[in-house]
This record gives sequence, structure tokens and C-alpha cells, in this order.
Amino acid sequence: MSATNFPSISFQPIGLIRTPHADLVNMPIQPVGAKGVEGMIELTPDLQEGLTDLDGFSHLTLIYYLHEVKGCELMVKPFMDNREHGIFATRSPKRPNAIGLSTVKLIKVEGNRVYFEGADMLDGTPLLDIKPFFRQTDNRPDAVSGWLDEKDELMAHNQRSDDRFTK
Repeated sequence: MSATNFPSISFQPIGLIRTPHADLVNMPIQPVGAKGVEGMIELTPDLQEGLTDLDGFSHLTLIYYLHEVKGCELMVKPFMDNREHGIFATRSPKRPNAIGLSTVKLIKVEGNRVYFEGADMLDGTPLLDIKPFFRQTDNRPDAVSGWLDEKDELMAHNQRSDDRFTK
């Protein structure tokens, strides 16, 4: 897959995400399904000053690299459905750029470590960025979720990953 006429970009991880998930199979597929599952960010020490005032927020959005995902598929059968959808209509990991996104609950900040609840990522996941969740602008009460609106709203709370994206 190539993006002709686009400049090449690269990112350096700003830290690592530590979680109890050593294997991709049977992990929660979204933070809502990882209630009570704690994780910890080990931020690169030279970036610690950037955590100033973060402890005043209740939630964070973590942007990370899905380092164990291999390849890309434009049509995927996501965990929450039994039929295929275009990759951009899902949160499936086999994306053109293997970037993950999770909004998690902040527990505490200690030095260069950030503790959170809602860990739905693999242990050792490279962290690309941390953004505070702004309830005033990030919530969308009138949002529509396409094909997902037909599903049981609690499905993501109980759904676990399998091996469909590790092959």
C-alpha cells in the first residue's frame, strides 16, 4: 500500500504502556470492557514536565502504536459483528497505519508514571501521545454509530479479542 505524493512521516514513542495483557487473544476490545483493569504509562523521563496539571483531569485519550499488528485489510469482520465492513468504519487494528486510540480513566500521576483504568492494550505498547479528555468538547450526545447502533450497547463491555487480527 502506498500513499503517492504524500510526505513520509515517522514518530518516536514517548513511553511504554504497561498492562496485564501479555497476549492479544482474549484482551478487552475497548476500555469500557476493561473496567477495573489498571495500566501504567512509563513516560520518557525527559518528558515528565509535560505531565504538569494532568492530574486535574478524570480521563485521558491515549494514542499508541499497535506494534504486534501485521499488515492491513481494507475489509474486516470486527469483533462486534459477524459481517465485513470497511476498515475505516471499524476500530479493527489491521489499519493502513496501526494506530490505537483509547479513552481511559486517570488514577494518578507520580513522577514520569501515569496510572489509569481501562487498559485494553497489550503490555509494552509504544505510546505516541497523551491528550486530556475534555467533557465540554469531546462528548457528542447526538452522535450516530452507523452499523454499530444496531448492536447491543453493552456488547463492547463483554467482548474479548480472538486471533482474527494476529494472523
